[in-house]
Amino acid sequence: MTRVSVIIPTYNRARTLPRAIDSALAQTVDDLEVVVVDDGSTDDTSSVLAEYDDPRVRPVVHATNQGANVARNTGIDHARGEYVAFLDSDDEWRSEKLERQLETLDGRSEEWVGVYCDAAFELSGTDGWLRSTAATVLARGNDRPAMEGGEELIGEILADNVQPGAGSTLLVRTDVARDIGGFDEQLDRFQDPEFCLRVLEAGNLAYVDEELVIREETAIPPADVIKNADEQYLSMYDETVERFESDGYEIRSSHQLILAKCYFSEGRLLRGLWHLRQAAPSRRQYPGLCWAAGVGVRRRPVPIVATVAFVLVAIVLTQGAVARRVFTD
Repeated sequence: MTRVSVIIPTYNRARTLPRAIDSALAQTVDDLEVVVVDDGSTDDTSSVLAEYDDPRVRPVVHATNQGANVARNTGIDHARGEYVAFLDSDDEWRSEKLERQLETLDGRSEEWVGVYCDAAFELSGTDGWLRSTAATVLARGNDRPAMEGGEELIGEILADNVQPGAGSTLLVRTDVARDIGGFDEQLDRFQDPEFCLRVLEAGNLAYVDEELVIREETAIPPADVIKNADEQYLSMYDETVERFESDGYEIRSSHQLILAKCYFSEGRLLRGLWHLRQAAPSRRQYPGLCWAAGVGVRRRPVPIVATVAFVLVAIVLTQGAVARRVFTD
C-alpha cells in the first residue's frame, strides 16, 4: 500500500497549481501519490496536468464545478494510501513536511490518528513585515493552549485558540477520513476545523511545531457571509459549545471577536463594535483589532470618519444630558 495520498483540489488555479504539485513531488518521503482533483476548471488546468509525466500524479476531473469540499471528498474516495494529506492548490509544502509528520506519529499508539503542523503566510512589502513581526511577538505569550491530544483539543478548536488547518497542514489516516464521512459538503466556511472536530471523535491529533506549509493569501469573503457561516458552524455543535463553555472556554465570545475584525476590515465600524461588545478580547488581541480597523479606514475613509464623528457627538450629547440632570437635581 502507498504510504501517503496527497489530495490537491483545484479550480481555475493553473498559475499556482504547478507550485503545489511540485512541492508534493519534492517530499523526502518517496512512497506517495498525488491525486489532483480538477473541479471543473475552465482555464489551462488541463494543460498543466498534461505536462506531468510522472506516474505518481493522478488527475481526477469533475465535469462541473462542485466546490472544494466535494473535490476533497473525491480525492479521499480515490486515495490508495495509508494516510491522506490535503494541500490547497495555492499553497506549497516544505520538502520535509510529510517526513516530519510521519516521524511524529511513529511509535505512538493507534489512538493517534493524525498530525498537523504550523503554516506561514507568504507576505511581502512593509505590511507583510509588520504583520509577520506582530504575529511572532504575540506567539510568545504565556497562555499558549494545548496543541495536541484528544478531547482537550475540541474546546481549543471551537474557541479558535488552535487552528489545525486541514486544507494544507493535516495528515490523517485514510480509513478515519472515510469513516467520518469526509468534509461536510454543506459548509462554505469553517469546513477545516469542523472536519478536525470529527477526526477527534475517532482519535488523537499530534502536532509538529514547525512552519512546514507556505500559504498564499486569498480573498476574504464578505463579513456577512462569514457571519452566516459562523452561526451555521456553531449551531452544529451547540451542546458541545455549552459543555466546554461551562468548563471555562470562551467560545462564543471568541467568534464574536472574529466577526468584529471582519467588519472592521470592511470599514463597517458600528457593526464591528456591536460584535466587539459581545467579545472579551485580551491584550494580546488588541493589535489584531487595530490592524483590522486600520485596513477598514484605508478602504472606506469617508464613511469611517463620519461614523467616528457620529459616535463622538453621541457621547458628547449623552454626557451633556447627564450633566444637566445632575445640576437640575
